Amino acid sequence: MVTAVYPGTFDPLHNGHLHIAQRSLALFDRLIVAVYTAPVKQILFSHAERIELASQALAALNHNGRVKVIGYSGLTVNFAREQGAQVIVRGLRNGVDFDFEWQMAQTNHWLASDIEIACLFANEPNTFVSATLVREVATLGGDVSQLVPACVAAAIVEKQKATMATAT
Repeated sequence: MVTAVYPGTFDPLHNGHLHIAQRSLALFDRLIVAVYTAPVKQILFSHAERIELASQALAALNHNGRVKVIGYSGLTVNFAREQGAQVIVRGLRNGVDFDFEWQMAQTNHWLASDIEIACLFANEPNTFVSATLVREVATLGGDVSQLVPACVAAAIVEKQKATMATAT
């Protein structure tokens, strides 16, 4: 039984993330979507909110209990070992992603040579979608409903309402 960890900030989880998760299920027996607790970047949703939204969005996939969403902190390779995972899955959209992920993969291999890194290329129409883009468009009042699962789109709208209410 091969277990893979798909780590990320998932702030917010978007359709590209879902597509990588779905394709990972075709390759591995179990998939753990690992939501990183404390990214360096500015975030829209709290750690608990990101875990809940990922759980809701992934429930729509027909995974027969093969997907689990877990929050984590620390090194991804340590988390993967704790979960009994043999593979870390990463998504690639472009050459910039490739350069970053190549460096990260080499570092992870140095830290844990027993854990493989599997990179899956994003397919159309998700090659341009990033969580940063979704956050920026949403913050500026744009409609991101075609880029994210329905539960995430609704949460973004609620977050915007709450932000506007506290600003007034």
